[in-house]
Amino acid sequence: MGSLDGRVAFITGVARGQGRSHAIRLASEGAEIIGVDICADIEANRYPLASRAELDETVALVESAGGKMLGSVADVRDFGALKSAVDAGVEHFGRLDIVCANAGIAPTAFREVSIEEDLEMWTAAIDVNLVGSYHTAKAAIPHLIAGGQGGAIVFTSSTAGLKGFGGSQGGGLGYAASKHGIVGLMRTLANALAPHSIRVNSVHPTAVNTMMATNPAMTAFLEAYPDGGPHLQNAMPVSLLEPEDISAAISYLVSDAAKYVTGVTFPVDAGFCNKL
Repeated sequence: MGSLDGRVAFITGVARGQGRSHAIRLASEGAEIIGVDICADIEANRYPLASRAELDETVALVESAGGKMLGSVADVRDFGALKSAVDAGVEHFGRLDIVCANAGIAPTAFREVSIEEDLEMWTAAIDVNLVGSYHTAKAAIPHLIAGGQGGAIVFTSSTAGLKGFGGSQGGGLGYAASKHGIVGLMRTLANALAPHSIRVNSVHPTAVNTMMATNPAMTAFLEAYPDGGPHLQNAMPVSLLEPEDISAAISYLVSDAAKYVTGVTFPVDAGFCNKL
């Protein structure tokens, strides 16, 4: 018997990285998965996003973990597409219990950019990270309430949602602003949904070993600071966490072990926020 037997989880940004890891972890604990990913690039983001082949691979990995997954292509910036994906998943599996608003981007540039490029990076970060999180919640909440069994929503924020860093370009500012905005969204929904026994929290990773942190544009951005900059180093002797480290926190926050945990900003950061 798994801790999430009989439950259904909706996860965005599921094709690779943290989203894939969350899907595999929750499936291994008994949950069925509704997963979406854009499966296309966003020009302002400057590093490649996941492909349809990677989404299909996630489905196969979930199934190899003993779970079931309905995977589809949807852009979190498009509320209609996202709602259609959630609705189809609930129709397929019969319910919804867990929401992981995980999709996110971190546009960076290691050179001077035009004002047009700067604004494009800002807009892309806000639209995917913050507007996309709102769309995810908005599409899923009616199903959680209709189920009458409570539920759990976890927003993926960042250490940049708790501390002020990211440089002065539109991409870094948009990333930090969007991740801070997620905290406000989370705290407000935690209060609004508490009467329905729906818990809402955010998780705040330090740098994780995914394409977001290891792409050439991000590497060049970080190398602009000597040794990565002391303000970008963890307190514990680890430079990058693994996606599975974040999935462990997600697993706890959506489980009955955290049945009275709501409105919490949950760092998984190797001491980063405490040190900064």
